[in-house]
Amino acid sequence: MTAPPKRARRDETVVDLLMAAGVPRNLAKTLVFLARRDETISVDIEKATGLRQPEVSLAMRELRTRRWVEKRDIKREGKGRPVHGYRLTVPFETIVDSITREERRKIQSIEDTLKRLKGAL
Repeated sequence: MTAPPKRARRDETVVDLLMAAGVPRNLAKTLVFLARRDETISVDIEKATGLRQPEVSLAMRELRTRRWVEKRDIKREGKGRPVHGYRLTVPFETIVDSITREERRKIQSIEDTLKRLKGAL
């Protein structure tokens, strides 16, 4: 068995770090994959991340709600379900900054609660 390429290991590390920062696993995997591409489709996300279609759909919905990803309809020949192209709307670094701010707010809230708890005794 061969070792995974450096990029794959680096991506796994970034996914692990995002998860440690409070980002759900499926969002973290999807974000890291999207950060490496200009635009992609759901099937490619599924194959690369090992996520199932419903998991990708939920992740994309959350990322779109946060306005980090946009969806574009791609015309297909013939009949069938439409294909959607996805891409980041902001640089990955901006997303990391946003996550950092969210986590700092949580830490501050916990610290405030602990101070109030000590004062209540």
